[in-house]
Amino acid sequence: MAEQHGKTLVPQIRFAGFTDPWEQRKLGELTEIKDSARIPNRLWREAGVPYIRASDISQEDLRGALFIDEEDYAAYKAATGAPEKGDVLFNGGGEIGKAIINGNSSPIYVQGGAVLYARIAHSSLLDARYLVAAFVTQNVVNAIGVLSAGGTMKHFTLQPAKNLPIEVPSIAEQRRIGAFFDRLDSLITLHQRKYDKLCVLKKSMLDKMFPKGGSLYPEIRFAGFTDPWEQRKLSDLTDRVSIQSSDSDLPQVEYEDIIPGEGTLNKDLRDKKGGKTGIKFYAGDVLYGKLRPYLMNWLYPQFNGVAVGDFWVLRATECDSSFLYRLVQTGSFQRLANVSSGSKMPRADWNLISQSFFAVPADHAEQKAIAKGLAELDTLITLHQRKYDGCANPLFSERRISCRKPSHQNRCSATTTPSG
Repeated sequence: MAEQHGKTLVPQIRFAGFTDPWEQRKLGELTEIKDSARIPNRLWREAGVPYIRASDISQEDLRGALFIDEEDYAAYKAATGAPEKGDVLFNGGGEIGKAIINGNSSPIYVQGGAVLYARIAHSSLLDARYLVAAFVTQNVVNAIGVLSAGGTMKHFTLQPAKNLPIEVPSIAEQRRIGAFFDRLDSLITLHQRKYDKLCVLKKSMLDKMFPKGGSLYPEIRFAGFTDPWEQRKLSDLTDRVSIQSSDSDLPQVEYEDIIPGEGTLNKDLRDKKGGKTGIKFYAGDVLYGKLRPYLMNWLYPQFNGVAVGDFWVLRATECDSSFLYRLVQTGSFQRLANVSSGSKMPRADWNLISQSFFAVPADHAEQKAIAKGLAELDTLITLHQRKYDGCANPLFSERRISCRKPSHQNRCSATTTPSG
């Protein structure tokens, strides 16, 4: 969070008006760290007072899947205490160090040993939002790793938590930093929710814009199209290209270069070294990853290149190429692709797929309309993913963004890495 110059700690980047050096303090000097008891399974209920476990701590909200009776809550609170509104809850097990402010006015209880909480003794010394941001700085992450006990399954317990070193500026600067990252988290959540909704919408549209169960009429169509679709064999719609090339001047696409399920590249291919042998493709061909087809590695490149690895390169002959790209993403195509050969390294079976029939609009204009509509959805999905990824900010010297795609579980976990 801050660089050490001599005996002073100074961040590389900070808000205007702040010049004083930071200091390093122990968390136990700034807060009262508390633990709780583990409540036995027999006392868990489906309603009542939320019983928060490590898996319930989220950067978006505080949710609980389990509950306890109010009478049991009162007894355990009398014995160990319980979190209050404004306390900072953080994981001592599971995803250690993940933290959130308790915004609940109503009672909650936390799982002892798995969730600890910090009660700030004096608001003039420490800001709760700043503390949550500090928990993801690299210095704190590293310190938690050193202080945690155990081998594969580590635990961050009460006494080590009290000794956790925290770099702190003045309370005014803490509040500016805490407020900034609070707004940043809100933006991350906003774009994640939009991303998730668009992904669900796309899945629904793929399902409804293509006929199911042998029907020749999709559930949803663009205006002006009413004719029945045709059942066509895949081999009549496309050629499978197999011309090999090792041309080092052409960009090379490998499995690892594609974001699964999105059909977008995760890097600039110009930064890769060429020369590997693969299948030459042209702009408008469809790349489909036949190895582990459930990974959904597909691409509709608008450039010439070489597909390296287990790809089918499909060249549309009797349908629009952009429609073919959407066809391979449908549930009917994916189900057949996953009827694969091999157990450890399953591959889609071309003999099966190529001889299978798929419903296709006879009118190429309808094919193009479907492809265009889904492409516009893809553009919006990519936009929100990029905004989501771009929520990193250099307020601290480094900010590492780790993204999970909807699960997909695509969430953005932002980690701020301090220097020094």
